[in-house]
Amino acid sequence: MVDPVSLFERAASRAADMVGRVQPGQWHAPTPCREWDVAALVEHMVAGIGYVGAALEVEGMAVSVDPPSYRAGVARCVASLREPGALDGRCMSPAGFEWSVGDAAAGTAMDQLIHTWDLAVAIGAGRDLDPELVEACVAVFVPQMPDIGRAAGFVGPEVTVGADASAQDRLLGAMGRHP
Repeated sequence: MVDPVSLFERAASRAADMVGRVQPGQWHAPTPCREWDVAALVEHMVAGIGYVGAALEVEGMAVSVDPPSYRAGVARCVASLREPGALDGRCMSPAGFEWSVGDAAAGTAMDQLIHTWDLAVAIGAGRDLDPELVEACVAVFVPQMPDIGRAAGFVGPEVTVGADASAQDRLLGAMGRHP
């Protein structure tokens, strides 16, 4: 069983680190998410932290694209997720169904992980994701979550990868990326 708090904390912290690597001239660079440039992608990533904060009903939760603000938002969410009973709360998923706050944290972790790769591609940074996070996401989310995302219209068609593909490439392909 994967701990959703640890998964969220690691994925969102690494996402914040990647956001911190964006240079001033890169904000309008294209990303693997066809409809988003770097600025729109980062806004989406920040909104994911806000989503978890809202699910937890964290008061005064304001997160921006500024890396210290992003990290502070992650820390506030993690502290709230660790409160007794927090993971059992209920909220609406981005796909329109109700799920637990624990599932929301884990789902947001996967979103942060995938978009960290998208951002790395866009800004020319290293594309290797944390192998433990990748393995956890493959175990927990593939194939169900990508299919749910496709049905909701926010995950692209699956990209076929070879039978000997790495876990990262399998996850990226499942999430509609060309690894």
